[in-house]
Amino acid sequence: MLFSAVTVNLNKIGFNFTTDQLFLLTALPSVSGALLRVPYSFMVPIFGGRRWTVFSTAILIIPCVWLGIAVQNPNTPFGIFIVIALLCGFAGANFASSMGNISFFFPKAKQGSALGINGGLGKLRCKCMQLVAPLVIFVPVFAFLGVNGVPQADGSVMSLANAAWIWVPLLAIATIAAWSGMNDIASSRASIADQLPVLQRLHLWLLSLLYLATFGSFIGFSAGFAMLAKTQFPDVNILRLAFFGPFIGAIARSVGGAISDKFGGVRVTLINFIFMAIFSALLFLTLPGTGSGNFIAFYAVFMGLFLTAGLGSGSTFQMIAVIFRQITIYRVKMKGGSDEQAQKEAVTETAAALGFISAIGAVGGFLFRRRLACRSI
Repeated sequence: MLFSAVTVNLNKIGFNFTTDQLFLLTALPSVSGALLRVPYSFMVPIFGGRRWTVFSTAILIIPCVWLGIAVQNPNTPFGIFIVIALLCGFAGANFASSMGNISFFFPKAKQGSALGINGGLGKLRCKCMQLVAPLVIFVPVFAFLGVNGVPQADGSVMSLANAAWIWVPLLAIATIAAWSGMNDIASSRASIADQLPVLQRLHLWLLSLLYLATFGSFIGFSAGFAMLAKTQFPDVNILRLAFFGPFIGAIARSVGGAISDKFGGVRVTLINFIFMAIFSALLFLTLPGTGSGNFIAFYAVFMGLFLTAGLGSGSTFQMIAVIFRQITIYRVKMKGGSDEQAQKEAVTETAAALGFISAIGAVGGFLFRRRLACRSI
């Protein structure tokens, strides 16, 4: 989400990128994040949740520092920003390993709530980024490092490097906290060979499509909403309002998981998709066509899309956890396996499925952002 907060201001500090280039920069982290989620989803059982979290958090400091340096030079090639954007995708890949790690700690009855809360708090990073970045770029936080900023037409001074560097000390603190406060579970250890059979399950691919539509929508909306609003309604200062969407989606994900534990993930997901389709159809009526469009209606409908994308993400993940536990236990027992063996394989396959399906969902983030880019051109 870092690039969604940075790209809208790049041309204000001396760069001359096209709208398509800016949308591409916001979309690329989803591409690398989606691809990296696949190997990330298998890492926790191999290295342990604590060790992997420490490593995967620490390396996020690299793109943050590099981006802060790159935005200070208007002559920085577009290719450099592409590389940095791809590196930022490592943050999204962390989601796969964290969801897999969470599944080892909770019983089936609480999987929906636990995964929903973890996913919801993870989504709050989108809200925090879009809330903090517009504020911190106008504060001389790093003036002592020689970051003077670029004067704007309204008399303010924009220091876009702040949007990237402000996260460096927080990432360092998170790395230390993970090392000192997390635990590795010995029973969760499994090799890649033990986890790969999950790719043969038909349920994996069916649930991936559902998650692609919900979580992929949320990621795409979070990164592309501000740029789409700016291109369609240029007179509106969208940065002051953009963070509400990711915030609503993050809260809705936690609620979606909890509701699914009570009423069933299938029922909640079905109803949610109906409302999601309605909001998607209404959105086209709010955009400028031959007229000027209606920003208030556009914003309200988009908040509805964020809400349903969040609810659907939570309910779909609850379905994944419940379904994979049930079918794995049934399959192992049908082959004559013991209860202990069935439970162990169920936990391992569920964790692998959660991570892999989250990777498929992240691909949707790129696809939805590219569609938003096409609509804005």
